[in-house]
Order: sequence, then structure tokens, then C-alpha cells
Amino acid sequence: MFGLELSTGVDDVVNTIEKLPTDLFAETLQVIRVHLQDQSKAVDLIENCDKFQRAGINLDQKAVQDIIRLMSYYFRLAAKGNLSADVLVSKLTECSSKWSKAKLQLVHQLWTEHGACLHAQQEVLTMARIGQLVDIQWKLGMAVSSDTCRSLNSSFISVLIKIADTSGEVSYKSFEMTVQQFQNFHKQFKEMASVLETV
Repeated sequence: MFGLELSTGVDDVVNTIEKLPTDLFAETLQVIRVHLQDQSKAVDLIENCDKFQRAGINLDQKAVQDIIRLMSYYFRLAAKGNLSADVLVSKLTECSSKWSKAKLQLVHQLWTEHGACLHAQQEVLTMARIGQLVDIQWKLGMAVSSDTCRSLNSSFISVLIKIADTSGEVSYKSFEMTVQQFQNFHKQFKEMASVLETV
């Protein structure tokens, strides 16, 4: 479902989490929650490292990144599967037996308060996973010979559309239209543009 890449094992990451003061771990969970709710913002690794340093916790960037990755992974997993707080905590204890009751209670509390909202956000993202239009190219052509076409010497428009899917992979779609169909297509695009100007 989601890839989990850590520089160390899960038990090592959980051991690091257990060394964090409760309020600092709670703050880190909130930063991750906000990131997952607002997909345009990223979790600032340097800012979080500085925050840990100011609290007297000396962790390198990889250790902080592993904490963020682990908790983001499980929050995304729970949001996508619409898991309850109890099930999320159960999944965390399955991945490592090193969790303390206090840290798991923090996760449980945050998920109880915000899990439904994060699930709704994941639902929206799933529904919105359509491609992005990158480019449209068109050219005017003339049919001069064909085995099946009855009306030779008629004009047509050949359209090539470049689309990027949600993974970033680019694909191309092509089709042909009569001049009248192309004019209707153009008219619809103008109507969309005028509606967008009012938004």
C-alpha cells in the first residue's frame, strides 16, 4: 500500500521515540497530522531536528526522518483503511513490542480526535486520482485516400493529448474529429475558461 523505508529497524525507531519527552512526541504527531491533512505542505525535517535540539534531544537527521516516516506510514495506513484508534495502536504493537503505554495513548488520543478527518482526506485524494492534462497538440489534415471513408477530400483535426497520471507517468491519447466537432470542442473549452474566470 505505502512503502516504508527506514535507515534502521522499526524497533530501533521505536526505541528512539521512547526517549522523546511526551510533549515533543505529541507535537511531532501533530506536525505529521497537519501534513497529511494539507497535502501541499511537507514535514520540514530541518525544523523538526532543530526543535529536538532545543529540547535537548540530540538526534541526527536520519533518526528524526525515521520517526516521521514510521508515524506517517501508519497514519496513512489507518486513514486509507478507516481504522479505529484501537486498531491503529494494535498495528503499532504488532510492528514492535518496544512501545510504552504512554506513547501509544498519545497516538490513540490523536487518532480518536482526528482519524475521521484524515480518512475523509484520503477518500478525497482517492477520488481525485485522475490524470493531469500536460499538453494538447492539434493539426489540420485532409483525407485523400481511404478504404473505408466515403467522403474523401474532407478536412479533419488530429488531436494529441499528453496526460500525466498521479504517479507522474506520462501517456498520450490521440483522436480525430471533423471540423464541426473540433469547433464544438473549442466552444466548450471557451465556456470552461469563462466559468473559471468567475471563480
